[in-house]
Amino acid sequence: MLSDETDAALLALLAENARMPVATMARRLGLARTTVQARLDKLENNGTIAGYTLRLGASLRPRVRATVLLSAEPRASAAILSRLKSLPQVEAVHNASGRFDMIVQVAADTTEELDDLLDKIGDAQGVKSSESLIHLSTKIDRRL
Repeated sequence: MLSDETDAALLALLAENARMPVATMARRLGLARTTVQARLDKLENNGTIAGYTLRLGASLRPRVRATVLLSAEPRASAAILSRLKSLPQVEAVHNASGRFDMIVQVAADTTEELDDLLDKIGDAQGVKSSESLIHLSTKIDRRL
């Protein structure tokens, strides 16, 4: 939980570069290094900062991404989720309300690999139907 604008500014600096030294953040925020460290500790302890991560550059990211919308047979969600967990190209799975029961985020290095992956997902026991949306380009990406 953010307590004030300083915490928000600190998180913005970390979003810019999670490896930024505390001394650099302190200088840019006009605060003492110990104050910045104390705020970082507080944000880590209260769960606002869950960890520091690596974002791969475009040359190392999978080239083809897609969102797969799944409709499931009644009471088949656990079996479908188990199958999706076994596929390393599956990045995230969300339950959904409405026409589809699950939203699946996937990534592959080639269109052939994506085609094979979509077949495996569609053939999973309990999948009633699926619809795939291939990502063409990213216009906004605010993920840390």
